[in-house]
Amino acid sequence: MTLEHLNTEIITCCLCPRLVTWREKVAQEKRCAYRDWEYWGKPVPGFGDPRAGVMVVGLAPGAHGSNRTGRMFTGDASGDFLYPALYRAGFASQPDSRHRDDGLTLKNLYITAVCRCAPPGNKPLPDEMDNCQPYLEQEIELIHSKVIVALGRMAFERILRIHSAHAKATDDRPQTVISRPSSMVFAHGAVYQLVTGNWLLCSYHPSQQNTRTGRLTAEMFDAVWQCVHDLLPLI
Repeated sequence: MTLEHLNTEIITCCLCPRLVTWREKVAQEKRCAYRDWEYWGKPVPGFGDPRAGVMVVGLAPGAHGSNRTGRMFTGDASGDFLYPALYRAGFASQPDSRHRDDGLTLKNLYITAVCRCAPPGNKPLPDEMDNCQPYLEQEIELIHSKVIVALGRMAFERILRIHSAHAKATDDRPQTVISRPSSMVFAHGAVYQLVTGNWLLCSYHPSQQNTRTGRLTAEMFDAVWQCVHDLLPLI
């Protein structure tokens, strides 16, 4: 399996009937502001540097964001907050992301998600995330990123599930917590090291629910990417 083959498999996936119906319905009906767009309307593959030292894991495509543009965090408010931060941190070639052919490139960073199809209400069901999990597992294996940034609690829990299964299969030692909090729980800015050697860094998701309320500020988000830079030399 190569990353190219994996992305082809992702794009053609129809494992979740509810999500297939929803993503295609949104793509046909469209939002008035995007009525001239030809919506992507398919599962959204990962995006970025295939040799990235950093992997960013979100939750799922937005109905009128990635489901419209076909690229992760592109064309919606979450991306409008994420990509400027990545640009300031030196991971993105430009501070905005409008469509998948806008020239944006990522350096040493790859963006993916727990669920590849836009879910109703931005809430994928557990079995839908289970169906998508093998894709994330294969990306982790193919890209070998040493720092994983979980955007939100659900991404954090899914990454832990994957690495816990890997650790159980290869080593019975418990996962090692490197920094506070003392137990492996989601908290913005928390940093953990897994038995696989990967660093896992937590961040609030850059959704409008967090950014408009001030739960996640630009300064808080910039601190996450500075932490990523601090971790990379430790690998």
